[in-house]
Amino acid sequence: MELVALRTFQAVVEEGGILAASRKLNTVQSNVTGRIRRLEEELGAELFFRKGRGLELAPSGKVLLDYARRMLMLERQTSAAVRLVGESAGELRIGAMETFAALHLPSALKAVRSTHPGLELRVTTDTTSTLTEKVLDHKLDCAFVAGPVIHPDLQFDELVVEELVQVHAAGTDPVLLPLILFREGCAYRTRAIAWQRAQGHAVADAMEFGTLEGILGCIAVGLGWTLMPRRVVEQSGHAADLIIETVPDEFSRVPTGMIYLREARAMAALKTLSDGITASARRVRI
Repeated sequence: MELVALRTFQAVVEEGGILAASRKLNTVQSNVTGRIRRLEEELGAELFFRKGRGLELAPSGKVLLDYARRMLMLERQTSAAVRLVGESAGELRIGAMETFAALHLPSALKAVRSTHPGLELRVTTDTTSTLTEKVLDHKLDCAFVAGPVIHPDLQFDELVVEELVQVHAAGTDPVLLPLILFREGCAYRTRAIAWQRAQGHAVADAMEFGTLEGILGCIAVGLGWTLMPRRVVEQSGHAADLIIETVPDEFSRVPTGMIYLREARAMAALKTLSDGITASARRVRI
């Protein structure tokens, strides 16, 4: 029984059909159909009922799905264990929100590099939503996201509570300006929209940027306003041109921490990284 066949079978179930599975797996439909047929022949059981152009999982398929998920999970865990053997070789794949990466990650990465010099560090920045998906898909070993994160497969370790503040240029009125936001899936975006609505203003015009520098640069010249962590704004090169205003706690206080898979093998490098973030947060408060 080949892992590629089990992976194909799982994709057909989760995507709801042959065509969708072939797109997810980046292959042609005939390959998917062939793998499912060979799997059925090997097991001597029908995995799907064919209903017109659709498929329905047969009782044998339901049993296989449970085992397939467990076997594929074991394969990923095996790969991770080999990749991080001895905590002194391999790679550590880290995700972070761009604001968090700018504020807390550098010193924490330095600590990991010092303690685990053989590890290759790979860092990805994205929105909380996308980073969470990547951890669940085993594309990242951990990620630093805005919480709280509640998911049966994920552990969320809170490390710091960020304070969001309203930011706009001197001489401008936020009420008259459009929101400037990160992409969909950003936790700060959600807070900013909620704060605007709480003030009785409909969310009309909004500009989206993928970078912290792009957002603060546009705000500094009076093109809009946003919510952003206080320390990020204060340390920005645009700080002299920006006005910071506090907002109520329900919009400003954002628990932020590290997520990783509950079933993942414990890694000393993650503990080093987490401790580095905590130390960074203490220095920031000072």
